[in-house]
Amino acid sequence: MLSRRVLSALRPALGRAGRANAFPAMSLKTIGARGLKSQPHGGKLVNRMVGEEEGREAVKACNGLTMELSERQSCDVELINVGAFSPLEGFMNEDVWTSVLQDMKLPGSGLLFGLPVVLDTNRDDLSPGKKVTLTYQGVPLAVLDIESRWKPNKALECMQSYGFTTLEHPGVRMISMERGHHYIGGKLTGLAIPKRPFPSITPADTRAALPADKDVVAFQCRNPIHRAHYELFIRALDAPNVEKGSVVLVHPTCGPTQEDDIDGVTRYKTYEVLKAELNNPRVHWSYLPYSMHMAGPREAIQHMLIRKNYGCTHFIIGRDMAGCKSSLTGEDYYGTYDAQDLAKANCEELGMQVVPSLDLVSTEEGYTTVDEAKSKGLKVNKLSGTEFRKRLRAGEDIPEWFAFKSVV
Repeated sequence: MLSRRVLSALRPALGRAGRANAFPAMSLKTIGARGLKSQPHGGKLVNRMVGEEEGREAVKACNGLTMELSERQSCDVELINVGAFSPLEGFMNEDVWTSVLQDMKLPGSGLLFGLPVVLDTNRDDLSPGKKVTLTYQGVPLAVLDIESRWKPNKALECMQSYGFTTLEHPGVRMISMERGHHYIGGKLTGLAIPKRPFPSITPADTRAALPADKDVVAFQCRNPIHRAHYELFIRALDAPNVEKGSVVLVHPTCGPTQEDDIDGVTRYKTYEVLKAELNNPRVHWSYLPYSMHMAGPREAIQHMLIRKNYGCTHFIIGRDMAGCKSSLTGEDYYGTYDAQDLAKANCEELGMQVVPSLDLVSTEEGYTTVDEAKSKGLKVNKLSGTEFRKRLRAGEDIPEWFAFKSVV
């Protein structure tokens, strides 16, 4: 079974189960987070943004050296600048990259971290000791104080991150075919937030909008939300480890993902119409400019620590979360519950609780669990993803038990 290879690559992390537009002027120092039940990863919410005058001085110190970012890179810069990757204050240096790959740990603090956050380049003029202005679509987003430069072992990075090195895996293709030959690391000075088709609310502002005395259950997705997804996150509010009266933060990723996924702008539009339709005060919405790796178990850890920084106490782990299939055989790379297993093994150390997703099906009596449907002898409605996409392209009707009309 494929997942055995993955679990073998991730064994060190599993073995720890028993152990545990520009912003206004702000200081470069880490700032204290609003008093929610969940504290940021490492105890402080990082904010790398600076005011206009300090930003001009930072750009001036670069002596005209600039680097234009890809969409993926711009997402990482934004998430570092606003503290979504707290406690990171910049792109990882080689020692941090190595530690995260080997142990899922940040050196020194020993904090969990699922995947490396690195900046790649093919340029020879970006060397340690220099400062470079990072631009996206021509707009300066940050200044990088380059502390290190190295040529990564990408085969090792892929194996440790994804459990595989084959190009059939979208994450492997991204590292080996999209990224440059060298990585550069160092602290960032934040200048501006990229202008995107969707609003990306900062962790600090998201935390300020959440109730301070309630559990906050995070729901991550990278696809339009259909009926089964809705049932999943609404029912999570009644999970045994979630307090009564709690809220859910629907927090989809709207950045780059695997090639055949629906694009982020279209996904954002579906979320907006559904938000208006549901109009539920217990359901909060926000959008994350995150670049998906499709890394399965390790990406589940990454998503959890990000949502911890956004103020969440609980995280819904779906079946085959952040999983993917071989582009040749169509076979799943990860087992159905690999992500849940790694999350459960590390949730106490991470300081979040896991809400495993229910195995729900649609029946003539509405959505219910598979076990209940079997015990009652209920007929299960079925529609494959292939058939759904076929009907969607042809403009044919999509059953309402499967999808919201507004989303379709």
